[in-house]
Amino acid sequence: MPKALISIDYTVDFVADEGKLTAGAPAQAISSAIYEATKQAFDQGDYIFFAIDLHEENDPFHPESRLFPPHNIKGTSGRTLYGPLADFYEEHREDARVFWLDKRHYSAFSGTDLDIRLRERQVDTVVLTGVLTDICVLHTAIDAYNLGYKIEIISTAVASLTAEQHQFALQHFEQVLGARIR
Repeated sequence: MPKALISIDYTVDFVADEGKLTAGAPAQAISSAIYEATKQAFDQGDYIFFAIDLHEENDPFHPESRLFPPHNIKGTSGRTLYGPLADFYEEHREDARVFWLDKRHYSAFSGTDLDIRLRERQVDTVVLTGVLTDICVLHTAIDAYNLGYKIEIISTAVASLTAEQHQFALQHFEQVLGARIR
């Protein structure tokens, strides 16, 4: 049965030094690992979903506007995939197994058709990569758990703002959600 690798928010705004809400060096350090994991999943026939934050400029109704500076604004370069992942997407974007999914909330499942797409393709396992380990990756994992998916986390392909937050999330994935840490 095919799996789905979900690449979460690995964009300029979350990764690059000049990003609007950057995790900086920890996120930049996973660039090769996230690319290799994505390439490997694609080569073995799995589905690839790029679940990317999408915000409207000056949206006073979005709850994140009270918590974080504006980021991943529609039409800005901040939403561009970072590093070699951008090249992977450009090369494979027309493939029927590669999807771009705009998301409004932390979880890739919240307000999107991700669950429907996975079930149509008989996917029972999601493999999570991206940033931030303790926010968007964690919320995606919780929703995946609640929807009955098996969860795998590639520990070298996720990053957070601090090592402590990253470790907390990895332990939570394994001990509370029963995720397999790879």
